[in-house]
Amino acid sequence: MGDAEGVRDAGAVEDAVTEVMRQWRALDPALDVTPMAVIGRINRCSALLQQAADAPLTREGLVRPEFDVLVTLRRLGPGVTPTRLARETFSSGAAVTKRLRLLEERGLIERRPDARDRRVQHVSLSADGLALIGRLMPEQITYEASLLSGLPAERREQLAGTLAELLVVLEGRLRGAFPGR
Repeated sequence: MGDAEGVRDAGAVEDAVTEVMRQWRALDPALDVTPMAVIGRINRCSALLQQAADAPLTREGLVRPEFDVLVTLRRLGPGVTPTRLARETFSSGAAVTKRLRLLEERGLIERRPDARDRRVQHVSLSADGLALIGRLMPEQITYEASLLSGLPAERREQLAGTLAELLVVLEGRLRGAFPGR
């Protein structure tokens, strides 16, 4: 049942990944393409979600990586180091540095040097940043809910549970690939 034919026979809809798997089976019947059923779909969903305009963010002049920094600061509280932000957002140090500079220029964050080691900075949301996230987070969650509205609530819960299981497996296997996580 793991193959594209089995998925179709089980009543699932045909999607682009099903066709890709069918094409690979025709090219090389001995090649086991069943991992594509999961990985291919996750990759395709991710690409589509990245292409979808985050309307609430766009209205505020933010892009997703900047929003991720802001909500991480809100979630973790004041005084987060750029190194921790990089780990939490799966970003490079250079990318975080650039985002922090832009967010500071907009007055959304504040940075202060560590009292003991001036090379270390502590980052916090400014009053404007707190207000923005307080206003924007509910809008963004509503927008994201609308993206998932084609799935019944029970299926969304099942999908979330299955993805959580996969995430635990991948984090366990790939932990060494992401030092500090």
